[in-house]
Amino acid sequence: MRTWTRAVPAAMGALALAVVLSGCNGTDSAKDGKGSGSSDDKKTYRLGEASPAQESTMKESKGSTFTVTPTKVATGTKADMDNSGLDKDKDKSPKIPVYVWATVTHKSGKAMEVGDMDDDLVVKTDKGERTKALIVIMGEAKWPDCPAPDSLKKLTAGQSEKICKAFLISEGQKAAAVQLSQGFYDEPLEWPAAG
Repeated sequence: MRTWTRAVPAAMGALALAVVLSGCNGTDSAKDGKGSGSSDDKKTYRLGEASPAQESTMKESKGSTFTVTPTKVATGTKADMDNSGLDKDKDKSPKIPVYVWATVTHKSGKAMEVGDMDDDLVVKTDKGERTKALIVIMGEAKWPDCPAPDSLKKLTAGQSEKICKAFLISEGQKAAAVQLSQGFYDEPLEWPAAG
């Protein structure tokens, strides 16, 4: 499901377009085959605990491996949404942001873009809804203490990058967990949100 929302960056006053990609309640709508998972059956981790090595299926870095370590989850406020620069979609239910801080680490193989390593992060709510990170097509949204990561930055083996991603969930719901999709057929890895 795709939701299109117009956004107005505070500094520019120009129109921008934002996209929120959502999974369907409990089903994984991730790209078929993205991520390789591990032979380890463990699927649940603590915040601060790294995922098993994931294998890139991106054409330019196919076969490279990386890990993702969600470290913190915080729910934003209605004021954060009001001050973000995003226009509210009058036809949709009100949304609030959830911020996820994580570290992506390139483990082996060809250089990889940060955006290829964090692309399969998902926030699951206490009502079972799943949503991917907000993507702003033109312009940018402003969030307190959560600057947009440099998704095009390339990391080589041994390098890490700390990132923060914003997700939009329905107002009145809470972030229950961060998930990392394991392709269409495998269950996602999950980090329950603290508190």
